[in-house]
Amino acid sequence: MSMYAIINLILFAALLSFLFQLTKLQWGLSRRVLAGLVAGSVFGFYLQLVFGYSSDIATQTLEWTNVVANSYVNLLRMIITPLVLITMMASVLKVEEIKSLGKIGGSVVCMLILTTMIAALLGIALASAFGLNAGELASGAREVARMEVLESRLATDRSVSQLLVSAVPRNIFADLSEARSTSIIAVALFGALFGIAALLVSQENELHGTRIRAFVDTAQAVIMRLVKLVISLTPFGVLALMTRVIANSDGDAIATLIGFVIASYIAIALMFLVHGVFIAMTGANVKTYFQRVWPVLTFAFVTRSSAATIPLTIRTQIEDLKVPAPIANISASFGATIGQNGCAGIYPAMLAVMVAPTMGIDINFGFILSLLLVIAIGSFGIAGVGGGATNAALVVLPAMGFPVTVAALLISIEPLIDMARTALNVNGSITAGLVTTRLLGKVPASEAHGLAAQE
Repeated sequence: MSMYAIINLILFAALLSFLFQLTKLQWGLSRRVLAGLVAGSVFGFYLQLVFGYSSDIATQTLEWTNVVANSYVNLLRMIITPLVLITMMASVLKVEEIKSLGKIGGSVVCMLILTTMIAALLGIALASAFGLNAGELASGAREVARMEVLESRLATDRSVSQLLVSAVPRNIFADLSEARSTSIIAVALFGALFGIAALLVSQENELHGTRIRAFVDTAQAVIMRLVKLVISLTPFGVLALMTRVIANSDGDAIATLIGFVIASYIAIALMFLVHGVFIAMTGANVKTYFQRVWPVLTFAFVTRSSAATIPLTIRTQIEDLKVPAPIANISASFGATIGQNGCAGIYPAMLAVMVAPTMGIDINFGFILSLLLVIAIGSFGIAGVGGGATNAALVVLPAMGFPVTVAALLISIEPLIDMARTALNVNGSITAGLVTTRLLGKVPASEAHGLAAQE
C-alpha cells in the first residue's frame, strides 16, 4: 500500500472519530446522518480530484473504506428476513379479524401500483419533453457487449406470471437466506400464514394463545433492539458509502448522457411532490414527515437497495410516524419488490419512450395506455437491489416489442440515477403505509402519524 493511501485512511479514520464525537454531543440521528453524507461527499471528491477516477491510490483507499461500507450493509441485510418474519407474525396476531389483513395488503398494493403508474406518466412526459431518443446514443464495443449480456439474461428471465408464482414460498429456509429475488415477499407471506395459523390456534386454545403471544412478543422485542443497535451505526455507514459513490463516479459518462440524467431527476423530484400531496391528504404535516424519514431516504440513496432499507423503513413508520405495525411491515416488505416508483415506474417508461421513435411507433394515447398496463403488471417481483431498474426494463421493453439495447447503453450512468430512484422507491412504500392507515381509519390522521402541524 502506498504512503498516500495510508494518509487517506488516516483522514477517513479521523472522519469516523468526528462522527463518534457527534454522538457524545447528543446530536440526533438525522443530523449525524447528514454530517456523514457531507463528510463522505467531500472525502470522495477529494479522492477523485486529487488522485483521479479509478487511480491505484483511490482503489487502495476504497478497498479499506469499503470494509466499513460493506460491513454496515451486511449487518442490515442480516436482520431483514428475521425482522420481516417476526414482525409479520406479531402483526397478524394483533389484527382483530383475519379479513383486516386482506384489507391492509390490498390497500398497500393498490397504492403502490397507483403511484407507480403516476411515476410512469411522469417518466413518459419528461422523456418526451426533453426529446430523448435512443437512436442518438452511440453504440460502442463496450455497449454492444453489455447488450449481449442483457439479451442472454432476457432469454432466461421469467415471465410476469412466473414472477407472481415465485413470490409464493416453496422452501422457507431458502427464502430466509434470500436465495431468490422474491424471497422478501415469500418470507412476508409465510409470516402472514404462520400468524394466521397461530391466531386460529389462539382462538381455539387460550393457553396456547398466551404462550404463542409471549414467544412472539419476546422475539419481536429482541429483533427490534437488534435493529436499533445496527441503525445507530448509520452515520458511519453513510460516510463510507458516500465516499465510494462519489469516488467511483464516471464524469465522462455522466456528461455524455446529461440530458437523460436531468430528465430523470426532474421526474423523480416531481414524484416526491406527488407523494407529498398524498401525505398531506392524510392530514399529516409534510415538512415534519420528511424530517422524520430523512435518515431512511439518505440510506436508500447511498446503498441503492430498497431491500436493505427495510429495517429502517419499518422502524421509522412504527416509532416516528406511528403507523400501526401490521401496516408498516406490509408496506415496507411489499414496497421492496412491488410497485417501485423509480425503478419500475419512471425508468422503464422513459426507456420505452426513447425506443418507440426508432421503431416507427407514435407516442399516442393507445401506446401510453399499453405501456402503463405493462409497467403495472411488470412491477411485481422486481428485486429491490442495485440493478433492479435494469431488470424492470428487461420485463417492460420486450413486452412492448422493443429491443433491450438502450438499457445496455445507459448502464454506465446507472449508479448516479439509481440512488435517487431508490430513495423514491422507499418513500413510495412509506407513503403507501401512511395512506393505508388513513383509509382504514385506524386512528385520527395526526395522532396516527405523529405528524400534526407544529406551531
